[in-house]
Amino acid sequence: MSVTADQQGAALSRPGATFWERRSMRTKRLVWVWSFLALPILFYSVIRFYPTIEAFWLSLTNWDLLKPPQFIGLANYEKLFADPQFWKVFKNTFAYLLVGTPISLLLSFVIAYHLDRVRFMHGLIRGLYFLPYLTTAAAMAWVWRWFYQPAPIGVINNALGTLGIPQQPFIRSVDQALPSIMLTAIWAGLGFQIIIFMAGLRSIPNTFYEAARIDGLGEWAILRKITLPLLKPTTVFLVVFSSIGFLRIFDQVYNMTTNDPGGPLGSTKPLVLMIYQTAFSSYAMGYAAAQTVVLFTILLFVSLLQLWILREKK
Repeated sequence: MSVTADQQGAALSRPGATFWERRSMRTKRLVWVWSFLALPILFYSVIRFYPTIEAFWLSLTNWDLLKPPQFIGLANYEKLFADPQFWKVFKNTFAYLLVGTPISLLLSFVIAYHLDRVRFMHGLIRGLYFLPYLTTAAAMAWVWRWFYQPAPIGVINNALGTLGIPQQPFIRSVDQALPSIMLTAIWAGLGFQIIIFMAGLRSIPNTFYEAARIDGLGEWAILRKITLPLLKPTTVFLVVFSSIGFLRIFDQVYNMTTNDPGGPLGSTKPLVLMIYQTAFSSYAMGYAAAQTVVLFTILLFVSLLQLWILREKK
């Protein structure tokens, strides 16, 4: 039975009413809503915000896990920005971002665009494209490491030898190692991006395409004037998601260059791997925290910049 305004008012004005009974229905609903949300919010704050704040504090200290953290101010940042190794790692990290992101998005869109038109064995083909994304990064990296080995072990060098092309050093070369790992990372994330692009394509109403064809527009004009503009929300999501993934690349680099992580000569080392080595090889936790803060700042800046560039213009 619903409670009328008069009945609610009578309950609020009753002399013996408790504090809870004197509250309005709207207030009671808000209390119940926030009561249910309090635990998830607290849990998320503990596992997300507290470590972030703690990292900012540790970046201002000298800490080796054995002694209490000693406050040293901005000394870790001064050391970091004066370190040539950091700038080399910084360059590698942005190489992964600036080359890997556009190539992966372009490839995934082209594949999704044509796969969306395939009717024969569509589900099987889509599953095959998505399969690499389900594979663990370590297993995938070791398989690709085997592919890149010299002949007769390496599959790729065997194929090149069959075609009369000299063997390539791939991950053992200063010049070829980074593109070789980048290719692996692009291939690993391609399936997820294809599925998301296909979902975006399926969400576009067919009436738009039918009207465009009635007006005499060709396929290229339809792609440029209808498909791409209506795919903008999907594209924005994948740009930000893929950029964060390439800025945080670690598994492929660590497992494919396990004899010399980040090698040869640090030519493939990203910032996440540098943080890992600083923290768990050198045990310089304060210095590693400063590197983490720098990475967090880069991720935040790049994400906000992309969202601003790709924003809806009114």
